[in-house]
Formats: sequence, structure tokens, C-alpha cells
Amino acid sequence: MKNFKHQTAEAIASAVLAASPDAGLPAEEIEGLLEYPPDPAMGDLAFPCFRLSKILQQAPPKIAAALADNLRDFPLGTVTAVGGYLNFKVNADYLAQQVLTAIEEQGDRYGSSEIGRGKTVVLDYSSPNICKPFHIGHLGTTVIGHSIKLLHEFVGYRCIGINHLGDWGTQFGKQIVAFRRWGDRETVERIGIDELVRLYVKFHEEAEKDPSLEDLARAEFHKLEEGDPDNLALWKWFCDVSLAEYEKTYRQLDIEFDHYTGESFYMDKMGPQINRLREMGLLKLDDGAQIVDLSAWNMPPCIILKRDGSTIYHTRDIAAAVYRKNTYDFDKAIYVTSAQQCLHFAQLKKVLELMGYEWAENIVHVPYGTVSVDGAKLATRTGNVVLLKDLFRLSIEKVREVMDEKNPDLENKDEVAEAVGVGAIVFNYLYNSRIKDINFILDQALSFDGSTGPYAQYTYARTSSILEKAKAAGIEGKGGTLTHPSEEELLKVLSLFPEKVDEALEAYEPSVITRYAIEICTAFNHFYRDCPIVTAEDGSQREYRVRLTRAARTVLGTALHLICMKTPEKI
Repeated sequence: MKNFKHQTAEAIASAVLAASPDAGLPAEEIEGLLEYPPDPAMGDLAFPCFRLSKILQQAPPKIAAALADNLRDFPLGTVTAVGGYLNFKVNADYLAQQVLTAIEEQGDRYGSSEIGRGKTVVLDYSSPNICKPFHIGHLGTTVIGHSIKLLHEFVGYRCIGINHLGDWGTQFGKQIVAFRRWGDRETVERIGIDELVRLYVKFHEEAEKDPSLEDLARAEFHKLEEGDPDNLALWKWFCDVSLAEYEKTYRQLDIEFDHYTGESFYMDKMGPQINRLREMGLLKLDDGAQIVDLSAWNMPPCIILKRDGSTIYHTRDIAAAVYRKNTYDFDKAIYVTSAQQCLHFAQLKKVLELMGYEWAENIVHVPYGTVSVDGAKLATRTGNVVLLKDLFRLSIEKVREVMDEKNPDLENKDEVAEAVGVGAIVFNYLYNSRIKDINFILDQALSFDGSTGPYAQYTYARTSSILEKAKAAGIEGKGGTLTHPSEEELLKVLSLFPEKVDEALEAYEPSVITRYAIEICTAFNHFYRDCPIVTAEDGSQREYRVRLTRAARTVLGTALHLICMKTPEKI
């Protein structure tokens, strides 16, 4: 309803100007004040006249009545005054002509725009830690980040997706110690990353009994930083073993990255930034560590070099940010990480600003909440993890069981089961506001009823089945007219897609699209219940309803794509 909203705002602006030439209010400002009434019976849009009360020196109800009178010839619908509100009811013919035609002409580009044309966005997301497997806690950064990338591409941005692997730090000193004491190459090659995790967990168990292991681990990492060839060879092998495992997960999610440049990539790029900090007088000695004092901004100090001279996350992130600006000249640099890192990125932005980098204001941190499974929080150090590959496998198996029972003759059953099983988990995660803590319950996520991924994918498959039957019946889906309220309601929902894309982009919030996909499904299934489509007796109705089904399929398919969902034609 974006065009209707825009034209309504322009009409109100003209009516206000006519009522009082000195009280003009820009159409853009009016458009931002327009609301969607909670009860559809009140209308499709509402304008609160309270904003005009001070300007026009009149009570809001009187203003609403006068504007309604000025807008009685509004060509796109009807206008009524209710209290201090102007209520607008969109003309069904306008909806049918404008929205349906736009979807048919634009196809899967409907809802897109060119607002990002000529601009570059760098997105840092997923970023698992080497030697640790994907668990459900990694799902947030991965699918939220990729959805935000898809949304930016959809409106014209050039997007650079970077997987900033956690491939450096003292944990590798621990991994090296653990491997040399309790591991062997053959077992790691055979079992893979799970064996590396077992060794990592064992290190912490043993370190509780023998704290000197922690000192040994720090020493081994320092040797790694100094370029010790044996430690470097082990570290590189750990990375290769880990990446082989991660790629399996990314293939299931249909996610590709432009670059895998982990923390180690920036090792030779930190020196110039440390020197710049020192030359600008920003580095201070604090208990043996080199820090940037941020107390003036109510933040704890930002550590740049630890007491033993080792670098830390901040050091590498400063070097990474400068490298990315110099390499990609980004307009925005988006980091999708846990909300627990909010302070880290506030410190990063402030330090970059103090270093004289004006583009620091273009760094955007997109935080998300924690996830638990049936109330149990996750911790790699203790081995209390729910691995994503295990969750995917279980979900796919459960979907396969349902398909074997309900559609035993379905072709490519394995492919569909994976799309629905993996999609159920992704959809369930993205349905919630990203900042909200989530308690994941698999049986709820796998339901084919309610606000779930399987329900959305099944609805998409239903539209595909209807269109296939229409084609077989020789129904082209051309022409026709709107005749039923359920058709009108579906059109209204489809008209909202451009606004939903804008809203999701502005808030970096994929859940806007996820919840909107359910709105489409609900409206379409009401339409399907109320209106015979292929079997409608009237030829004009058949044509129009097939057109509407095709439009719903187009918009739903695009919405699901934007939240990392696959769209099987049959389930």
C-alpha cells in the first residue's frame, strides 16, 4: 500500500494547505504520521489530526471534519472523520489495478528499490571460532546476517559478505597443548572437529586440576604469534579441519561468503594502527597493558596490547575496520554479533573516532539475544552444546517421517525434507525480534500449523499446485475483476510488501519479513477457503483468482528468499 500511502499523504498536504496557506505540512512528514488502524472496519489508513491542532489553532475533531470535507472527492477511496482522526478506505478497484499490475510487471523484484544503488555495505557475520563446531548459538549471527545482506542487495546495495573467523587468540595455545598431550593426527582426521572439541573440553577439565596448563597455553600462543613453524602448521591444520565442517552447514543454509578473512588475516595490519595510536598519544600504560582510556565516555578502557605484548580482539577489529574501508570504501560496515558484545563495538567505534577516522560513524552493530534449547543455555567449554548439524539432522528426519505418511509418492523427497527441516529451524529463529532471548523447542518449530516455516513453505507449495492445475485446465490467469472480500484482503496484504522491506532494512530486523510471510499465508489461505479458484463457475472469476494466486506465490517466494528459506514446489 506504499503508493496509496504516499498519494494519501500528498492529498492531506494539499487539503491542509487549502485550509490554511500558512500551515503547510510536508507530505513526507504526513506520510510518517499515517497509521494502520487496529480494526480494519475503521479503514485502511488513519491520520491523527492532533499534530495540526497547534498549527491551525483548532480542536482535532474540527480539523478532521474540515479536512474530510476537503477530501470528499479523493479518487483513491473514501474519507471519513472519526473524532480527531481522518480514516481512509482504499478503493478496491485501485488495489486491483495498481497492486496486481505492479506484481505482474515487476515479478520477484516487486518490493525492491534502488535506494542503495552506488553504495557499498560490508557485512561481518557468522564468524565461528575455529576448532569449535556450529551449535545453535551460531545460528543467530549466520541467518540474521545473511538475511540483512539479502535485504540490502534487494534494494540495490553492493554487498560484501565477510566471514570473520575466530582463528586467532589464546584458545589456540590451549588447543595446541591439548592436542600434543592427549590427541593424535589420525583420530582428528577420522572424526574431525568433534575430536578437536573433545580435546578443548579436556584441557579445561585438566586445567582446573593443574592451573599451570593455562600459563603453558599462553606461552604456546605467544610462540604462534611469533611465527613458530610447528605451531603455525598445527594451527593451519586445525583451520582446514574446521572449515571443512562449516562448509557443510553453509551448503544446507544456501549461504556463500565473498571472503573468509579471519582474525589472523589482520596480523600484519595491526602494527600501523598501534603506531598511530601511540603517535597520537592515545595509548596509556595500565598495569602493564597498553590501553586507550575511555572513561570520559563512561566506558571501561579499551585494551590494545596485553601485558605479555599479545594482541586482543580490539586490536584486530581496529585493523580489520581500516582494511575494509581502504579496500571496499564502504558506506556502511555492519557487524552481526551477540548483544553481549555491545560494549566491545561501542569501544571500537569510539577508538576509531579518536584515531581521526570520520567513517567510524558508519559502523553499525546489529546485536541479537541468546538462545537456549528447552531452557538449557549453551557453553562450549563444558561441552554443554546442541550442535546445529545434530539439530538439522533430527529436524530433517522428523519431516521425512511426516512426508512418508502424507505424501509417500513425492519425488526428490530427501531434498524437500532438508529444505523443510532446515527451514523450520531458520524460520523459528527469525520469527522473533533479533534482540529477544529465544528458547528453542523443535516440535513447535516443525508444526505445519501456526506461525512456522513448514506452514509458510506448505502455503507456497499450495499456490504452486493451484497454478499447475490452472495451467492444465487452460486457465491463463489474465483479466477478470475483484468480486470477494477475501480477494481484497489478500491484495491489501500483498500491497504492504514494499513497506515491510523498508521497515526491515531500517531496523536491521528480519523478523519483520518473517512475520509478514505469515500474514501472506493467512490471507491466502482465507482466500483459498472462501473462493473457488480453478473450479469457479464464472470464467472471469477463475482468471482473476489465478492471477491473484500467482501474485501471492511471487510475493511469498520473495519474502521467504529474503529470510534464507527455500521454496519447494511440492511438499
